[in-house]
Amino acid sequence: MRITRVLGAALLALGLAAGPAAADSSPSPGASADGTAPTQAGTSFRTATEIEQGQQATASGSTGDYLYWSFPADTGQRPTVKATVKLPATHGAQTWQIDVYDGLRRRQACQYGAASRTAGQGASSVELACVLRTVRGWSEPWANDPLPGTYYIRLTVVDLGSADLGKPVGVEVRADSKDIGGAAAVDGSLGKPLVPGIAVKSQADGGGSKTAVLSSFGSDDGWSSGWWSDRWVWTAIGGVLAALAGIGGYALTRGSGRPSRVPPNA
Repeated sequence: MRITRVLGAALLALGLAAGPAAADSSPSPGASADGTAPTQAGTSFRTATEIEQGQQATASGSTGDYLYWSFPADTGQRPTVKATVKLPATHGAQTWQIDVYDGLRRRQACQYGAASRTAGQGASSVELACVLRTVRGWSEPWANDPLPGTYYIRLTVVDLGSADLGKPVGVEVRADSKDIGGAAAVDGSLGKPLVPGIAVKSQADGGGSKTAVLSSFGSDDGWSSGWWSDRWVWTAIGGVLAALAGIGGYALTRGSGRPSRVPPNA
């Protein structure tokens, strides 16, 4: 009887532990299995719709809603997020804003771009853009540098009249990036990319391994964080040029030997 009770308690504990993992593994809204662009946005960080770079995601919502998407960015990339909000036929002046957060949900500042813009009365649409800083391979614990992993897009209206609250709008969102490379590279590596759910989702594949919720976002060759960057090439070229310049300078300044005005026995 005691053995039966112990086994029952163990099975109950396993069931409770597996519950949150199963809930976290649910697909985000609007995600498409055939690779087509999503047509729905999430309503929070946890339900953010996953999009790939270069995809034109669309969604329908209402003024006052918070709309969320997420996309991956790797080391050496400078992400650019653009959003277009199609407004209803009649509306008053309203201000829309786009914010980008990293995998730790830290808001990332825009280098340039109109992340917040006001649409005048009767305007048909408003366009927003945010160009982030270049993603680094590592960062100090106190810094707010962008690191490789998942990035969240949040779009919402921040100022509007009460009469326009709840009116339908259409949204188009796109995330692209430019490969900056060694021009902004730093040495170092990140242990794991900043992806959500890395410690909560377990996938039973026979080997008992754990998989991050958005681990499929990375490149086919994996995340590129590491010690290598093309700065090493330019450093080596600079060293060779410096050595050649030193040899040339020595050859020009050493002269042809003993000056003729110096006596032989001096």
